[in-house]
Amino acid sequence: MSDLPEIHGTCTAGFEPVREAFERNFREHGEVGASVALVVDGEPVVDLWAGWADRERTRPWERDTLVNVYSTTKGVTALCAHILADQGRLDLDAPVTEYWPEFGRAGKEHLPVRYLLTHQAGLPVIDEDLPHGAALDWERMVAALERQSPVWEPGSKQGYHAVTFGWLVGEVVRRVAGVERFSDFLAQAVVEPLGLDLYVGVPQSEHHRLADLVRDRPEGAPPPPPPADETPEARAMRERLSAMLTPGSLAARSLGLASLPYAAHNNSPEWRSAQLPAANGHTNARSLARMYGALARGGEVDGVRLLSPDAVRRAATEQVCSPDAVLVIETRRSLGFMLPVPGQPDHRGLASFGHGGAGGSLGYADPDRGIGFGYAMNKMWSLDSFMTPDPRAQSLVAAVHRALDAR
Repeated sequence: MSDLPEIHGTCTAGFEPVREAFERNFREHGEVGASVALVVDGEPVVDLWAGWADRERTRPWERDTLVNVYSTTKGVTALCAHILADQGRLDLDAPVTEYWPEFGRAGKEHLPVRYLLTHQAGLPVIDEDLPHGAALDWERMVAALERQSPVWEPGSKQGYHAVTFGWLVGEVVRRVAGVERFSDFLAQAVVEPLGLDLYVGVPQSEHHRLADLVRDRPEGAPPPPPPADETPEARAMRERLSAMLTPGSLAARSLGLASLPYAAHNNSPEWRSAQLPAANGHTNARSLARMYGALARGGEVDGVRLLSPDAVRRAATEQVCSPDAVLVIETRRSLGFMLPVPGQPDHRGLASFGHGGAGGSLGYADPDRGIGFGYAMNKMWSLDSFMTPDPRAQSLVAAVHRALDAR
């Protein structure tokens, strides 16, 4: 079809279903710009990109285009903590105060590091009044979390630390590694050894390569009316989402830390340059697939070892499986990674671990099949992507499995 963008990149013979699914996303789901990549047993077999980097469709999506992947960043941040633990520098069962003494206030004196990774710390929100732009100030947010009391008994439940995860885990990483910024350790331990194109806090010199995030409707605009033929299941999901985001709810307050007035617009230079290790990683599918491809084969690729096999197993092992106190849905988590939930429309294998992001991006490893997968796009899917897997990413994952099964 003439209105479809040209698909660029490479696709190894036998993986044509992934290319076909990628093209269908543009035709059937209104994809604007995106990249998808797959690594199998350490070898890249799919590396595709297409579309536009802006709403006006004036800037083509290039091979080196980067985009904000929101919470897909959390998997990258968790990996940094696991690297330090694997090196014997960080004890995940030790109190956070062993590395961050100022944290030991307001009922957090004995809170272990692992609760930061499993979202069991009870710190998804900040109760004190924060000034405009506070989320862009690392020291201010870290100090606020030092003063914050847990909103539930740590360890008693899990609840998505949508934005605070980045400062909590990131500050521990920063202190243990002895670096000025979280991104310094990320670069030293992950990005440079693997040759990734990935930033938390994008240098101004690279902003020209960033795709703009595109929404179907302006931020804050009311949702469209439900379709006349809405199914009971879809209605129940919509009502559940509406209840979850009621003003003042844990979800609304947690997610709001990454929005105005506390943060900046997600296409602004201020947002792109900030250190938000839970929400503003900028990368592409190729880098996500390479990183997770290393984890899928025991922590090593091309002679570069990120983690030992034992550390990979620890990173992938389920820690909690229960209703999420913030998102109000069933979730499974390991130490910093999201795990597939049986019964959800999720095509990943049950051994998979990784993280997705608001709007649809996804990166994961599947050690059973030796694959690392990455998908990054700029058209933001609706907020129900918190409740169900994004159909664009899932169509690509399903195509990956069809191709592997046919080999």
